[in-house]
Amino acid sequence: MIDGEMRRGDEGSSVETVVVGAGVIGLTSAIRLAEAGVPTEVLTAHEPSRTTSYAAGASWGPHLIGTQTEVMVWAERTLAVHRAMAGDPATGVRIGTGVEASREPVAVPPWAAPLGEVELVGPEALPPGFVSGWRHRTPLIDMPVHLRYLRQRYLDLGGRITHRRIASLDEVAAETVVNCTGMGARELVPDPSLTPIRGQVVICANPGLTEFFVEDSPHGDLTYLFPHGDVLLLGGQALRGDERAEPDPDAAADIVRRTSAIDPRIASAPILEHRVGFRPSRPEVRLEAEDSGGRRIVHHYGHGGSGVTLSWGCADDVVALVRATTSG
Repeated sequence: MIDGEMRRGDEGSSVETVVVGAGVIGLTSAIRLAEAGVPTEVLTAHEPSRTTSYAAGASWGPHLIGTQTEVMVWAERTLAVHRAMAGDPATGVRIGTGVEASREPVAVPPWAAPLGEVELVGPEALPPGFVSGWRHRTPLIDMPVHLRYLRQRYLDLGGRITHRRIASLDEVAAETVVNCTGMGARELVPDPSLTPIRGQVVICANPGLTEFFVEDSPHGDLTYLFPHGDVLLLGGQALRGDERAEPDPDAAADIVRRTSAIDPRIASAPILEHRVGFRPSRPEVRLEAEDSGGRRIVHHYGHGGSGVTLSWGCADDVVALVRATTSG
């Protein structure tokens, strides 16, 4: 057992703030609270490796998210943190170079402005069928490594992780509950506005790719590839309302076919793993506090496909909400 971690059936701690959920949203919130001197416990039904965060690509950039004003504020704060992490391989974060391309003429999206220099790429330098694109540098996150880093960082701050499944937030005995349950919030709150967007990725041996590629066609398939050292992550899918948890062999074959059209070396690369996750989509990110049953619940979910991109920026706001709660 990792020091500070508890298993199902162990006695819980007496902390006044409990973070429910151990994906990237829950762990970054717990870390920021611990750094702010707020004693916390993370309560989770699953190891981080069984969360949707584990199946993320991932790169910095708002994706499958609403247009609320705060999104770019949260994203830019997170970008600064990711850039600072990129010098340490243990974090799973590095700055990578690659291309976003489209089969239709598109402009560089406004959200790319914080990335700095962008190089426009014409069809002659793109895979067949693509007519416009832009090359840039952005944080790439190897999620298995990143989640291990976040968990250990939280434990090193004196945090505690308890593994227990709950059927209701009322089961959490704490004065303040930070609800980072992603799609789980649909039943736990309950919040019927949450819709799962199924994602599936294929992990294969990297045949030598060093740059990422993302298809940015407005009406095209969700196609991307991210090199992470010796492995290559291939995607993807965005099926709204699809809740199949097992990998779909036909979808995996289609992902390999689409990404092989980007780089033919992928077609013969050995497949190592399949991952499936459910992006928690709602009209807006819910990041707010409410009184419930004599305690305060800070709701922090609904990040769509942008949980990694918004994580640290949102976590700062969680600290402010919890501090307002505990001092109020």
